[in-house]
Amino acid sequence: MTARIGVVTFPGSLDDRDTQRAIRLAGAEPVALWHKDKDLHQVDAVVLPGGFSYGDYLRAGAISRFSPVMETVIEQAKAGLPVLGICNGFQILTEAHLLPGGMLGNDHLHFICRDQKLRVENADTAWTADYESGQEIHIPLKNMDGRYVADQYTLDKLEAEGRVVFRYLDFNPNGSLNDIAGITNEAGNVVGLMPHPEHAVEPLIGSGRTDGLPFFTSILKKLVNA
Repeated sequence: MTARIGVVTFPGSLDDRDTQRAIRLAGAEPVALWHKDKDLHQVDAVVLPGGFSYGDYLRAGAISRFSPVMETVIEQAKAGLPVLGICNGFQILTEAHLLPGGMLGNDHLHFICRDQKLRVENADTAWTADYESGQEIHIPLKNMDGRYVADQYTLDKLEAEGRVVFRYLDFNPNGSLNDIAGITNEAGNVVGLMPHPEHAVEPLIGSGRTDGLPFFTSILKKLVNA
């Protein structure tokens, strides 16, 4: 039976179709989910894609957090449903308190778009099992509000529990504390990151690399072996 992975479209989502394509390339079935629909249509996992949901009014992700679909996503994520938040999706996950901390504007106050070097810090989550801890990868990054912040207690807790999943290498593109590019919840089923793995899944499109494909093969293997 083919794994079904839902991709939520909010008003202002930009990368939902790219994410669906990445899921299809990994061998799973992408399922389009609409933000006004509470029904997740029996999907096995959910991706909140990148973009500028609701124009990033108030704060990035602050309005989408209250979309009807998020009521179900929050409930099922707490029950173990794998959820990946990419860029704006990461912002939504922090606004929904599925991940700690928050996202602020880049410290240089400019939109940034570049191929970003990362180090995999945690290869034990539902979305990173096809990587190796310490592996260095390149994933495209594009954001305006990508600066991850949290109080010192939360930062210490994330570091002590191994919940920093990705860290920026060589260059911190947005001023994120501790060079954090992505984190996970305690259970490891919810992961959020600012770079865009869906833009690095085949050599002729996007960055020309395939460093992002293991996100989608990892969850597929997790679901098949569950």
